[in-house]
Amino acid sequence: MDEHIIEAMGKAVVKIQNGKVIEIGDPKIEYCPLFHKHRGIEKLTKEAIKENMEFRISDFGMCSSNRIIKMKDFLSFGISETLSTLLNENVIDCAIMVCEGCGTVIVENSEMAQGIGGRVSGLARTTIIPEVVEKVGKENVLNPEIAIIDQLAGIQLAIDKGHENIAVTIVEPEDAIAIRELEKEYNEKQETEKSKIRVYIFAVHSTGMGKEDAEELFKYCDVVTACASKPIRDIGEKIATKKVGESIPIYGATEKGKEFLELRVEKIGGVSPKKDPKLPNPLI
Repeated sequence: MDEHIIEAMGKAVVKIQNGKVIEIGDPKIEYCPLFHKHRGIEKLTKEAIKENMEFRISDFGMCSSNRIIKMKDFLSFGISETLSTLLNENVIDCAIMVCEGCGTVIVENSEMAQGIGGRVSGLARTTIIPEVVEKVGKENVLNPEIAIIDQLAGIQLAIDKGHENIAVTIVEPEDAIAIRELEKEYNEKQETEKSKIRVYIFAVHSTGMGKEDAEELFKYCDVVTACASKPIRDIGEKIATKKVGESIPIYGATEKGKEFLELRVEKIGGVSPKKDPKLPNPLI
């Protein structure tokens, strides 16, 4: 039996077993402008979340052997869309992401970055689905026998494969700190600048994060998405190098982060400011 735990819409905990939604927790927010715009959901209820999860399972095979892993852009601007652009433009060699049915994976293809990250977020736990592992490529799955979610180990695997410019998605600031330590320790051992690695950290799934954790993300990450987080927005408005979006802003936390966001904006022909943008409710 395969089982997948997703902190989904409004950060409600959803359990999926063998392609069936079997459990849904209470969402922490009531309204998300993205789901309102794209799916017409005016209030995040357990019923609405279950319907959306079942739609994803039937539409692109989420949490099943039918999983479609290569897709075109879903949003004009998001983390997976930005990573997809960076891969397309050869700014990065790969992205360390998380895919249901695999766990931590190395993604080298722009459409796969979008397919894996653009339609599923907040994956907390997963088990192996052999058909999905085959589609991603067994050599690109951190542990193709047991679906492990470990972004630090994913970076090490990418380094072992010869990648030098590596993006990674993380949730917890502790992961960002450990990744910076790994990057520092590895580079200190290298004799030439050319042999050093560069890791770019993208913080995702920040709803409900406390102020101290939010501060840590801006200290160690390159790009931080706000989701429905009030602390992220408060800090980002003060110190971000770049902000894109109003309803669900994404912040550059470093000069590199700013460059990445500007590149994505350029590729989509610019972003028009919204008048009276709708915000998640409540911001937490």
